[in-house]
Amino acid sequence: MLKIKMLSMADKVDGQGVGSAYLGQIELVNQSKRLEIVKKKPDIIHHHTINPSYYLKMKLSKCPNVAYVHFLPHTLDESIKLPKPIFNIFKKYVISFYNSADYLVVVNPIFIEDLKKYNIAEEKIVYIPNYVPKDKFYKKDKEEKNKIREKYNISPSKFVVVGAGQVQTRKGVKDFVECAKKLPNIEFVWCGGFSFGKITDGYDELKKLMENPPANVKFLGIIPRDEMNDIYNMADLFFLPSYNELFPMTILETANTEIPILLRDLDLYKVILFDNYFKGNNNDEFVHIIDELSKDSKMCKEGMQKAKNISDFYSKEHVMKMWEEFYQMVYDTSKD
Repeated sequence: MLKIKMLSMADKVDGQGVGSAYLGQIELVNQSKRLEIVKKKPDIIHHHTINPSYYLKMKLSKCPNVAYVHFLPHTLDESIKLPKPIFNIFKKYVISFYNSADYLVVVNPIFIEDLKKYNIAEEKIVYIPNYVPKDKFYKKDKEEKNKIREKYNISPSKFVVVGAGQVQTRKGVKDFVECAKKLPNIEFVWCGGFSFGKITDGYDELKKLMENPPANVKFLGIIPRDEMNDIYNMADLFFLPSYNELFPMTILETANTEIPILLRDLDLYKVILFDNYFKGNNNDEFVHIIDELSKDSKMCKEGMQKAKNISDFYSKEHVMKMWEEFYQMVYDTSKD
């Protein structure tokens, strides 16, 4: 049995997809008969976050090191706002961290080409998708859904659109609100907050938006992960107008609840979601699709089946096998 040491600080702050991915993988590895999580004397060290202390450990480590790629330097531009000289140093540090690992794991194959542009060797990059446990994210019945809506003061008869993620420019939060303004009879709910605090890109503008939303928009703030299944289940549609992503955990979580999904038409989704979602390029298209879904039960059922297709593809068995084979390859290669 291979011994894996997991290093992560992502679960210290609620509302981050990186933390959800980390917890999901911990649960997955714990169920494997070929893998074991340890604190001492590992065969492999797996870095889920890029903390400086982990960078030092990687440099001093005698066993192989694996690093998760949850973001790239250019994806940080619309996530956090720092003075340019500091930001440039941080971006160089990110690449140095990735270069120092023996292997990198990307959650979306489209980012292999991006990493190669930073002179990172392709042979050290492996694609393994995220995983969401189905015992924590699953479909609830109508009675349970209505109770959840009651908790958040939302009528059972309303068409409800839910979005989730950190409140930042990149996530398309402003577009989410603009669409809500054009559909006053539909309830819009956003879950998430400022996980990066005041250095969040667009902080001042977004903070004002959260404090004075339109009448049909609710900002619920950061919701603990163990309560997010309820949030997805009270929705009729999950809507994420994000401009840049790797592989949002919220999409997999929603898919497990079989709620239709509407996303911006980004290339990266095409290779991981296989057209199992509704897509638009701008707010007018988003508004049209949401309006149609609110009136067309057949279209909603189609969206529910699409979500189920995503959930079925990213099954525990499929992703676990990928991790088992990957870790074994890393270990065997280190012994050559």
